Amino acid sequence: MPKKMQEPTEHSSKLNSLGFPKDPSDTRVVVAMSGGVDSSVVAAMLARDGYEVVGITLQLYDHGAMLAKKGACCAGRDIHDARRISEEFGFPHYVFDYENIFRTAVIDEFADSYLAGSTPVPCIRCNQRVKFSELLEASRDLGADCLATGHYIQRKAGPAGAEMHCAADPSRDQSYFLFTTTRDQLEFLRFPLGSVNSKAETRKAALEFGLSVADKPDSQDICFVPNGNYADLIKRLRPQSCEPGNIVHINGNVLARHEGIINYTVGQRRGLGIGGLDEPLYVVRLEPVSNQVVVGPKQALQSIRIPVREVNWLGDDDFEGRDEWSVRVRIRSTKPPAAACIRPLGGGVAEVELDEPEAGVSPGQACVFYSRQGSRVLGGGWIQKPS
Repeated sequence: MPKKMQEPTEHSSKLNSLGFPKDPSDTRVVVAMSGGVDSSVVAAMLARDGYEVVGITLQLYDHGAMLAKKGACCAGRDIHDARRISEEFGFPHYVFDYENIFRTAVIDEFADSYLAGSTPVPCIRCNQRVKFSELLEASRDLGADCLATGHYIQRKAGPAGAEMHCAADPSRDQSYFLFTTTRDQLEFLRFPLGSVNSKAETRKAALEFGLSVADKPDSQDICFVPNGNYADLIKRLRPQSCEPGNIVHINGNVLARHEGIINYTVGQRRGLGIGGLDEPLYVVRLEPVSNQVVVGPKQALQSIRIPVREVNWLGDDDFEGRDEWSVRVRIRSTKPPAAACIRPLGGGVAEVELDEPEAGVSPGQACVFYSRQGSRVLGGGWIQKPS
């Protein structure tokens, strides 16, 4: 059998592996089961360790057209896989229909953000408004002591309460997508895979548990965009979104026509249809009011000051209590954190100043804060367009 993979929480011989002062058999844990290998291993591991496990899978959209889709996290096959795991390990499993909530809180905003010239991150909004809100409330209604997920993030006990830390495996770290988690939510959440050294270790555990999903591919696409083509989805949701307009150089020269700004993202170079120029051009910004795609040389993408809103602060001290915070920030999930300072401006608004300019800072993306030293996640905010 696989060894126990324990989340590092409160360290005491009187506490169980999830940090509660009672036996696992007296600890009810709701596990958010996507049908993938990560959450399935979490459920199997906790059931093996004697916890009272309850599995919950969220149906977030009409999955009828998705049954043959690979790489999406919430399709019909995934619900079936989660149910089968629960049957094999003998714990109850429920499917909750959150389709209307998901449509309003995630999909509609995704479409509207693109039309407003932003590049949204719907997975973060889903965690914020559905998984760590509605699902957490459902877990409490079921009398659970905690909600466990298959996310690769660490929750550690600190002097002021639960802290969020990056995963032990940097290549699997999901802190960028969880920055909106509140302190209260973090107290209730558990992440048993946060201390795992690699995804290979998780898959090995799945094989040793005999899970049918051990070789199941990881999710790649946004779950409600089955072919990865965001523009096609937005065209269906917002038919008016394909109005043609001009592709304009930052010097004001009109270079070409476009068939809708939803087909472009900040930093894009390929597919602009403006060849034959002396230097490569990139999308610098999208202007929905004038319906223009503005392009320029690579240096025009460089930013050093980044306005952010809806700041969620996970540090111990009052965010507004200082004029400036020295941190590291990640402006894209695929980039490592970079040194910066944050200046709170009040009302959940702040200015981030990078030590070195970064290219391709895009409104609608997340700017996630990390401690200068160590692995702690200090929160983050949503990148705004410069005023």
